[in-house]
Amino acid sequence: MQAVVQPNGAIHCLYDESIDLSTLGRLSIRRASHVEPDANGQWSADLSPMEGPVLGPFSRRSDALTAERDWIEDHGLIGAG
Repeated sequence: MQAVVQPNGAIHCLYDESIDLSTLGRLSIRRASHVEPDANGQWSADLSPMEGPVLGPFSRRSDALTAERDWIEDHGLIGAG
């Protein structure tokens, strides 16, 4: 997990369950995207909550999740917010 610690102590990261983030203090979680299947069973990652593109379609949900993470990391948005 990548995390950015701001000078004011705020920590920004992509949420996952590799560590219990609640041990670091009060959490504020916001959605980065919507990873959803379409009518054909294909998966897309809609990054519009971050003013990003729709990625996909992908045949596997895990591929959409990987694309979502890669896009956010590639665009330096972990520390944004």
